This record gives sequence, C-alpha cells and structure tokens, in this order.
Amino acid sequence: MTTLKASRSQDHKLTIAEILETLSDGMLPLRFSAYDGSAAGPEDAPYGLHLKTTRGTTYLATAPGDLGMARAYVSGDLEARGVHPGDPYEILRVMGDELHFRRPSALTLAAITRSLGWDLLRPIAPPPQEHLPRWRRVAEGLRHSKSRDAEVIHHHYDVSNTFYEYVLGPSMTYTCACYENTEQTLEEAQDNKYRLVFEKLGLQPGDRLLDIGCGWGSMVRYAARRGVKVIGATLSREQAEWAQKAIAEEGLSDLAEVRFSDYRDVPETGFDAISSIGLTEHIGVGNYPAYFGLLQSKLREGGRLLNHCITRPDNQSQARAGGFIDRYVFPDGELTGSGRIITEIQNVGLEVRHEENLREHYALTLAGWCQNLVDNWDACVAEVGEGTARVWGLYMAGSRLGFERNVVQLHQVLAVKLGPKGEAHVPLRPWWK
Repeated sequence: MTTLKASRSQDHKLTIAEILETLSDGMLPLRFSAYDGSAAGPEDAPYGLHLKTTRGTTYLATAPGDLGMARAYVSGDLEARGVHPGDPYEILRVMGDELHFRRPSALTLAAITRSLGWDLLRPIAPPPQEHLPRWRRVAEGLRHSKSRDAEVIHHHYDVSNTFYEYVLGPSMTYTCACYENTEQTLEEAQDNKYRLVFEKLGLQPGDRLLDIGCGWGSMVRYAARRGVKVIGATLSREQAEWAQKAIAEEGLSDLAEVRFSDYRDVPETGFDAISSIGLTEHIGVGNYPAYFGLLQSKLREGGRLLNHCITRPDNQSQARAGGFIDRYVFPDGELTGSGRIITEIQNVGLEVRHEENLREHYALTLAGWCQNLVDNWDACVAEVGEGTARVWGLYMAGSRLGFERNVVQLHQVLAVKLGPKGEAHVPLRPWWK
C-alpha cells in the first residue's frame, strides 16, 4: 500500500484518511474521519476518531506519538467516538491492541509532506494544560530542588480541591486502593488500604507517625482516629488547607496536623513509624539514597517504614515518563523497579521484612476514578475546564490499561530500623490481614 500511495502523480495530494492508511500497519481497528471529508476503517466499528481541525493535524504531525495525540485530544481537535471523555478506556484498549504504525520510507514521507503543506508542519503553541518541556525546566531550576519540586507538585495537585472531591470521592485519596474482592466499592477499598498500612506499621495509641507526601491527610486522620499522633507533610498548599480543615472538623487537632512543607524540612525525629504513600514517584531515582537515608534517620530503633509507590516491572527500563505523562500529569516523575527500591532501602541500613505488588488493585482504583469523572463530568468541566477534564480522563484510563498490561506496577515495601544487636521487634509471621 505504501508503494502504491507514494507512486501516485506528484500532483495528487493524499487525504488525511489516506495518510493514516499509508502509515498504518494492517487494518484499522476503528473508524477514522477528518475535516477534509475523508474516512477510513470499518463503517460499523464501535469506536472512532474524528479529526476536526487543521490545528489538530499540526499537533499530530509536529509531535508524533502520545504527545501529539494528547495535544490534539486535549485541545478538542481530535474527538473520540463511542466512549465518554471521562473514561476513554475502551478506545485506548482497542488502539493499543490493534493499531500499529510502520516507519515511512523517504518517498512516502515526501508525499505526506507535500500533501499536508508546510503551513501545517510548522510547530504551534501546545494547549495551556501542558507543562514546560524538560529542557526549560532544567534551565529554570535544578531538578528535584525544593523550589522545582514545589512547582511540579503545584502543577499536578493544585488543580482544584473541588475537582478532586468529584473524582476521588469522599476518601479524597489519590493513591491505589486495596480491594478484598472486586465487589468492594472504591471507598471501602481505600479504607482497607489505610487499614493495611496502619496494621503493617504496627501502630498503637500514643505512637508517633510521620506521613510524608500526605495529600489531603486521609492516612493522617485514619491514624489519629485510632489514637496515634501524626504529622503529615505536603508540598501542595491547597491540600494542606483542605486537610487541616478536615482534621479540625473531626476534632482531631490534638493528635494530627498537616503541614504545607517539604518533607526534608520536618525537624522532628524519633518516630515510631513513617508512611510514604505515593511520594517516591516524585523523588527522582538518583535521590533515593538521600531520601531513604533521611527517613531512616527519622525513625527510632524498632521503628517501621512503609513505602507505597508505582514501579516499573523491571529494574532496567528508563526511569523517565513518556511525553504525555511528563508534560501533562507528572512533570519530573520517575519510576524504577521494586528491586531498585528494596536495594536502596537496604543500603541505608533498614531491613526489608515484606513486600507485595498491588498492580491489579490500581487498575480497579483507576476504573473507579474514571467512573466518578463520568458521573460528575459537567460539574468537573465547570470547575476546571474541558481541556483539564480531558487530560484526567485520558491519563486515568491509559494508566488503568498500563496496570492491567503490566506496564507499571504498585509495590508496598515494609522495612524496620534494627537495634544495635539486630533487634527487629516484629512478630515472627505477618501480623496483618
């Protein structure tokens, strides 16, 4: 097909649909249509893509791959049909399974370029939801410095507390839940996750817990309700304000506080336990030694650390996220395998006692968040705008697919700070349900 298309008269310009057919490797699994009136793929396909504008073509042509697709989709120039924008999971699944592209020959590329014209191939400004490219971030601040970490956390988490209430639900928990079975609700599974963390840490009334990257303080309040004294730290001012208000409303102020603070600036030490739930992804792999070293220094002898984070399925993959995730969701985010995390925890002198993979649980969690976004779509769009709402639907549905397909995993690692003679002060067998 490529040779046939490329060999046509130089006066012939390919339609948008013909260009897609030329680049695709095999039959299209969905219906594609474009603003120039062209179409390709099965007419009865349950899912489709409609390219609405020339701007969308420019996004696709100037940033090939997931970043270009994301720009066109977030801007509203590329429309997904057969799915709700709050949960485009099904079309992403079909595209991931059956839509493949071939590298075009020089002759084919020339034909495509001639057909589109240079005006459509000149880069244009991305949608306003997109963060600065990595090189600009490097120029404007040292990676994972306190100021730069605060900026990227602000980009992701200070969207709108009201928006997060719609998407996350009453638990206000933006981390993987733990399901006892597939019939559990999202709220039940999130409560079960906090129970699991609490029990793994062996917390008792009067103990002191440090919860770093604490979000809206759900773990903080869970522990405080059970008599534990808790300090939470977050780099999101909006999260800290929301959490402090929730703590006061529950009458937990004598036991709990959430600080708008870098975890590195918490002066207290001698904690009985530390929970890090969904923070390690933001740290940077090269900073793991300093990160885990600081946590080790904050624990008393016999104190425990529970690290809960997204990982790669191996320890050799590139740590950096793809273009869409890096520019729209987690700027500067990095992932590595659970083996690397365990190694770094061991290297600072903590003893790893248990680890487990909750990969399938995160897929279920993301499905629940997408359903919340669908159910509250109009309110979410009114709160943050359709572009941002589209980012979240795309990100969460794509992440669900990633967890299902073992592109990413979620590991909990439990470690203890030993006494001078190797005392771990833990039961012989796992003590949690």
